Amino acid sequence: MENLPQGKQCWQAPSNIALVKYWGKYGLQLPKNPSLSFTLQTSVTTTEISYKPADKKTPGVSFQFLFEGETRTDFHPKLKVFFERILPYQPFLKRLDLTISSSNSFPHSSGIASSASAYAALAAALVSIEQSCFPDSDPSYWEQKRSFLARLGSGSAARSLQGPMMLWGEHPAFTGSSNEFAIPFGHKLPAVFLDYQDCILLVDKGQKKVSSTLGHGLMKGHPFAEARFDQARTNTLALATAMEAEDLEAFIQIVESEALTLHAMMQSSHPYYILMRPNTLHIIEVIWAFRAETKIPLCFTLDAGANVHLLYPKQHQTAVDVFISEQLLEYCQDRECLKDSVGWGAKKL
Repeated sequence: MENLPQGKQCWQAPSNIALVKYWGKYGLQLPKNPSLSFTLQTSVTTTEISYKPADKKTPGVSFQFLFEGETRTDFHPKLKVFFERILPYQPFLKRLDLTISSSNSFPHSSGIASSASAYAALAAALVSIEQSCFPDSDPSYWEQKRSFLARLGSGSAARSLQGPMMLWGEHPAFTGSSNEFAIPFGHKLPAVFLDYQDCILLVDKGQKKVSSTLGHGLMKGHPFAEARFDQARTNTLALATAMEAEDLEAFIQIVESEALTLHAMMQSSHPYYILMRPNTLHIIEVIWAFRAETKIPLCFTLDAGANVHLLYPKQHQTAVDVFISEQLLEYCQDRECLKDSVGWGAKKL
């Protein structure tokens, strides 16, 4: 990359929701257990990078960052760490001045993992700068590199580059699985899962009292950590088997158990903490009662927070919309929810 022209790259990347949860890491953003996730469709971050040759050499990466059109220096410390991590893999960045402009399609603190979509979009744009100098190279290499670099910003971002379902973390049953990057998963998935719906019920839009970074750290020395990592490996294979067989009953059991286990690990950490709120539990109980009464195969999952993701097949959307409006919104802050569905990953704009 001798001659670096000026230019622009713009990418859009979605968030994702893990079905088998990643909780616990080692080294530089490497997972202690594999995870499986649905890629979302409409909950996206759009990031444009304008770049030009730097006027002078700097020890790191020269950049400005704008979010929703406003300069945000408060993001600089995290971005500086990210650039320090990726410089060994993109050393040409030291020779550029970058202006990064980012925006989300969803509100801040809305229950969507914005770090996943943000770092996925940023990594995709950075890789595109590099890729433009090697137009005839293997596309699969760049797909892996996007996921690899995104992981160095946020572990779950590794799963946001492709879709509809992603596997991140080594697993002996799945060829090509890696701790370094996520791979597309589910070429045998039945059609029912390709447009699965996800309604995010916004129980609490405030800042979490315990960050995910701290939560991952508390898995070190956790009395149940090794059993949890073994469970996740078992559940990864079990969930894949259930989905390929279109066994929605088994799918529901594994997904809900994974969500509750994630929060059980938090509640049994040292120090222990609780991210669920009373309305989180109310929503879960109402979902269970509705499923038992109607036999509609909807289920919940939870991220590392209080909000509830309601998952269900698209064919039941009309009935579930009524259910959400009449029975669930009363437990949501400002009666708000976000409706999304399974998508296909990042795209260049």
